[in-house]
This record gives sequence, C-alpha cells and structure tokens, in this order.
Amino acid sequence: MNPSTTMFTDVALPAVGLIALAVVGLLVFGAFTWRRSTDALRARLARSTVGSPGPPFRAEDVDALPVPVARYLRSVLKDGQARVVRAHVVSDGEFRRGEAADAWIPMRAEQVFASSRPGFVWDARMRLAPGIAIRVVDAYVDGAGTMRAAVAGLVSVVDAQGTGELATGEMMRWLAETPWLPTALLPGGCVEWTALDDSSARATVRGDGREVSADFRFGPQGEVTEVFVAERPRDIDGMYVPTAWSGRFSSYEEHEGVRVPTEAVAQWHVPGGELPYWRARITSVRYELDAE
Repeated sequence: MNPSTTMFTDVALPAVGLIALAVVGLLVFGAFTWRRSTDALRARLARSTVGSPGPPFRAEDVDALPVPVARYLRSVLKDGQARVVRAHVVSDGEFRRGEAADAWIPMRAEQVFASSRPGFVWDARMRLAPGIAIRVVDAYVDGAGTMRAAVAGLVSVVDAQGTGELATGEMMRWLAETPWLPTALLPGGCVEWTALDDSSARATVRGDGREVSADFRFGPQGEVTEVFVAERPRDIDGMYVPTAWSGRFSSYEEHEGVRVPTEAVAQWHVPGGELPYWRARITSVRYELDAE
C-alpha cells in the first residue's frame, strides 16, 4: 500500500466519524426542539378547552336533529357514552407533495382534537428519503391557525400562523374531522345542524370571531362517508384561494366504545378534477372522557 494512501485513510476515518456524529447530534437536537414546540401547542390546546363538554349521550337527545344526523349518532355512540374532552388519534399514510401522480411520500402522524371548543394539533413526520424526514405541524389553538414544516425539524420550509384565512381553513378542518370525535356533534356542543335532504345535513360552528360550515353526507348504514366544503382557503403560491374541498371516510371500526372511520382521504376539487393530497389509515384512537 502506498504510504500516502495509508496516511490519508488514517486521517479520513476519524473525520468521517466526527461528521457522522455531528449529523446524528443535529438530528437528535432537531427532534428534541420540534417535540418541545409541539408539546407547547398541545399544552395551550388543553388550557383553552377546559370545562365539561356536556352530559353523557342518550339516544333521545338527538330526536330534534336532522334525520340522517340522528341516525348517524345513534349508530356510532352507545347510550351512556361520556362526552369526549380530547381525542388522540395516530395514523399511517401518505402525503402528496405536488400534483404529479408519483409525488406521494410516507407519513406518520399524531393528532389531538379538542371537543368543547374547536381546536387540534396535528404533528406529522414525512420521509423525504432514507434518513431524511420533514416534520409538519398543522394546528388550530386559541382561534389561531399554525402551519409549520421543517426538514429534520431544523430547516424551516413553511412557517405560517395567524387568525385570517389560515385560521378559517383550520377551523374547517376541525369540523370536517369530527367523525373521529362524534360527541362534539351532539346537541349542547358548539356544532349546529341544518337539514338538507334524507342523506345529508349542514354543520355550522361559530366561535373565535368566525363562522364555518360543512356538508356532511351519510351512507346507507348511517355513517358519515364524506364532508364537503364549498370554499376552503387553499394556499397557492402564498395566496389563499377559495377552493372546493372534501374528506372521504370509510372502514368504520369500534375504538374505546365509539365507531369511527379508520380510512380517509382528503382532496381539493380543482378544474381538472379531484386532487387528493392526503390518505391515511387510523392505527390508534384514545379518548379523554368527561369525568362529570
């Protein structure tokens, strides 16, 4: 072996080790700082949604609601079901980074929903490439929306927050995802219902200085199959454009005594047709129940 090659190898190996150690340290630091910031959002969410969400469910409580809504709630809840204060939902799936058909990347997410007042924190890890992930948090807390994304939790690529169009879109998201938190749709809560026809009804939420609505569509078994929003703010190159949006739900299963969808797809309705951008399967649901 050439002596100069041996010398280079002796020097290069420790250097490579130090670089690898530094990279690992950065990844650990990024994960730690990201977790700390999302934990702070969850703590704010818990503080902003204190108080009892209402009495336990009874079948007769929904008699005055539109027929498909009453049928749905009786199909997913049992008599005596305590109202949920917060729901913790874990999902595996894919997220679409662009409009290309092959732009899907793997994703795992944990989400906390609040019941008595609209609010949630969605924390996701999306794999860009082996060993490289982007962390994303999407949240609605204290009437404000938050959307952040950072490579390895450190290099920011999106950082938006506020009480305007972003918050309106996040409040719409909370309403659309209540099939995972159905006690929030009961009378006495923050959701009001308007009949549309035998298989659909409009849900409306007022609060935090805004009002949002979504049309719930129900299948032959009474379950929510789709939630449709005619004009949801969509970020296009930094501008919010009102765009039709829908979420589709299927494969209902019982989790902690409540029947919820375990498969879902979210999509925009654009001139070229439907543009799905999120699809997932629920792997875990845990409820914090009202103690009263």
